Amino acid sequence: MNYEIRPMRPEDGARVLEIFQQGIDGGNATFDDHVPVWEAWDTDHFNVSRFVLEDEDGKVVGWCALKPVSKRDCFKGVAEVSIYLDNAVQGKGLGKMLLRKLILDSEDHGFWTLQAGIFPENEASIAVHQKQGFRIVGTREKIGKMSGIWRDIVFMERRSSVVGV
Repeated sequence: MNYEIRPMRPEDGARVLEIFQQGIDGGNATFDDHVPVWEAWDTDHFNVSRFVLEDEDGKVVGWCALKPVSKRDCFKGVAEVSIYLDNAVQGKGLGKMLLRKLILDSEDHGFWTLQAGIFPENEASIAVHQKQGFRIVGTREKIGKMSGIWRDIVFMERRSSVVGV
């Protein structure tokens, strides 16, 4: 099957949130326990470096976007990575495609550091990030509770070799 990455459009919002709900339901993608309304999601993410992945039938099967890590001006080039795939297409190397596109586009927009917080159980996501130049900074132990259970995250980052050098 062929896939195409294209910029995210407002009309993709419902599908983006459906895929996000799958991530919530899976229990190892996010601490979020509910899907926000589109307007809240849209406000929470940068307007640049947002992409969707379409299958050959034009169905959105994945997405990626960046969120600010701080409102402070000194951190304007640092962003948190979000990548989500529909359950039906996981394990096909599509996360790698989305992450690579996100990295290149983020550098075009002046981001010098990308970071990700990934549950240790999500070994596939950790491996994809490492293959794209992210390094493990450390494990943030018991950083948050999920359904009453303390969870760790593996904190990862990628420093650009082109921006802010």
